[in-house]
Amino acid sequence: MTNQPNPANEPPANASVAEESRGKILQRGGEELVIEKVDDRFAVQAKSQQQVEDLAKNISAEIDPKAGPPQLTEFVVNPTQKDQVLKEVRGSDAVDYASNIYQIKDNPGARIYLTNEITIQFAPTVNAERIAAIATEFGLQQGKAIVGIPNTFVFQLTANATENPVKIANRLIAKTEVLTAEPNVIIQSQSHYRPKDPLYLKQWHLNHTGGQDLAANSHVFAEQAWETTRGSRSIVVAVMDDGVDLNHPDFQGIGKIVAPRNFKEDTFLPLPDETDENHGTSCAGVAVAEENGFGVVGAAPGCALMPIKTTGFLDDETIETLFDWAVTKGASVISCSWGPSAVYYPLSLRQRAAITRAATEGRNGKGCIIVFAAGNANRPTSGTINESGWQNNALTGNTKWLGGFTVHPDVITVSASTSLGKKAAYSNWGAEVSVCAPSNNAPPGVGLPDLGYVYTPPEVRSALRGLGVFTTDRINADGYDSSNFTSDFGGTSSACPLVAGVAALVLSANSDLTAQEVRQILQQTADKIVDADPDPQFGLRKGTYEAGGRSDWFGYGKVNATKAVQAATQRRSMLTASTRSLSSQNTTSVIIPDNNDQGIVSVIQIGDTAALREIQVSLDIDHNYLGDITIALISPSGTSVTLQGRTLGRRTKLQTIYTMQTTPTLRKFLGQQTQGRWQLKIVDAIANDGGTLNWWKLTIGV
Repeated sequence: MTNQPNPANEPPANASVAEESRGKILQRGGEELVIEKVDDRFAVQAKSQQQVEDLAKNISAEIDPKAGPPQLTEFVVNPTQKDQVLKEVRGSDAVDYASNIYQIKDNPGARIYLTNEITIQFAPTVNAERIAAIATEFGLQQGKAIVGIPNTFVFQLTANATENPVKIANRLIAKTEVLTAEPNVIIQSQSHYRPKDPLYLKQWHLNHTGGQDLAANSHVFAEQAWETTRGSRSIVVAVMDDGVDLNHPDFQGIGKIVAPRNFKEDTFLPLPDETDENHGTSCAGVAVAEENGFGVVGAAPGCALMPIKTTGFLDDETIETLFDWAVTKGASVISCSWGPSAVYYPLSLRQRAAITRAATEGRNGKGCIIVFAAGNANRPTSGTINESGWQNNALTGNTKWLGGFTVHPDVITVSASTSLGKKAAYSNWGAEVSVCAPSNNAPPGVGLPDLGYVYTPPEVRSALRGLGVFTTDRINADGYDSSNFTSDFGGTSSACPLVAGVAALVLSANSDLTAQEVRQILQQTADKIVDADPDPQFGLRKGTYEAGGRSDWFGYGKVNATKAVQAATQRRSMLTASTRSLSSQNTTSVIIPDNNDQGIVSVIQIGDTAALREIQVSLDIDHNYLGDITIALISPSGTSVTLQGRTLGRRTKLQTIYTMQTTPTLRKFLGQQTQGRWQLKIVDAIANDGGTLNWWKLTIGV
């Protein structure tokens, strides 16, 4: 593909993207990420492996067999010759697609591979004829619609496309008809932990009665929960990871394995085959290892296991495929002990939608419980750290951290505590953490490609006490240990499937619960463990609880399986449709002040007292440049939800309805009391353009 001049009368690709930088901005989750080309390599999709090898010989390039996603081949060349060689490769008949490889600026470990797809969300008023015209203009072919997001489709680049997907997306986002345009990119996934220490034969994390390095109540109280249920085969826990050793005795039993899938090798046998593919076997054991008189047990030993081997890469289609498989094959709980190999990486529109679909449409509309590990860098799930001292200065200065998956509103994000009831030194933290679970203790660290495993500065020199987690390992000589078990599994990778197992016990006790109700139970019954000591790396103190009952280190506390199962059996099912609707409208128009951080607040007063089960916000706004404004809804309890970020671009009219389906963050209001002042806050913090809120309406289902 070659760069072409901007079409006549077309505005710049984005108000903040200059013409010369169009290819350096990646549209992602409503944000703009600065990207850079990797100077010594590019990716090729060819018609056959033999043609790839012949091509490499002809152009004197090397193939890196261990790099890149499976559908692409990564060529390594002399940086001074890369552009010319890439041009030759694109002209070869053997090549379907060839592209530069990118990395996020100041994050050299996060390689980004382009596909030939772009997801485009059009304004509601754009009809099919205009969509087809825009597709033709940019050399695109319309593909599938995105379920749950109106007027949104996946497009493929055709031979008529004259630019790469990044540049095309930046041109598209400038059009008033386009709300979002995102290239589908591939980024490698990263498991959160690799244990190294010797065997220790006790499953203290489930239950213990004390001992060396074991604080009282640092376990999850599994034994008392098992008196009610040890799990039901009808409750299926999907473990998405690098494979599960299904030959292990602790995964045997009638009905234990359900819908296994290997997306890496495209088979139905998700066994680990590489020497380092040990992670998934240990995660699966923590969650659901069978109670059979041999070895270990998981938190929910009676539940079924859906082992899913991932490709190790995270593009839009892969995430859709993973979660759609789990949903359609009957997963109840989905455990994910991984995240993107990037310091800052928001989810794409399609990835967010795939998780939302699983969380709302799974289990016949009750929703799958989706659990993600918070991460092991001792960094915020979403926030900024002033970095220094990294190996090769990989990170320096004020650096934004964002895990993408861990901030999704439908995800239960899990941090880690230790056998001493303290914060695990490595555990990520932040406002998005829901609960914590016991795991090991270790220095903070993050694996970056090409840098290896590095400890994050400042270096932790104090003793880090805490026992490892004993769980399943690959059998015989494979795996972490020469036995069939490992005693030092850990990280938030271990805490995550432990919470998934407890969630499976909750559903075994009451399968009528929705995903949101399970989340509420886990949070409301969690033990408020307290760690008043400073973090050994930064000296932070975040181990106590605010007025809302949560801590940045521990969320709402450490999961308690006994209390959670008891609450599940006592809780009245709330699955029946809403029998009553509360509705009120504020028709007083208000001028939105320009370039004002305070903005305006419009109020609707609800007099009825009830628990909220559904919510819709309708509004009408005129504005000279809607891309300047942000809109938030604030409940009587003070909970604030962003309805609209600065992603509307040059549009001037906003007349829309925000629902839990289109705006999943509204689910934060579930279960809250309806009575009181509901506030709509609109802020225009950018100079030169103004507007008016004409009216807004609040509809609440109870």
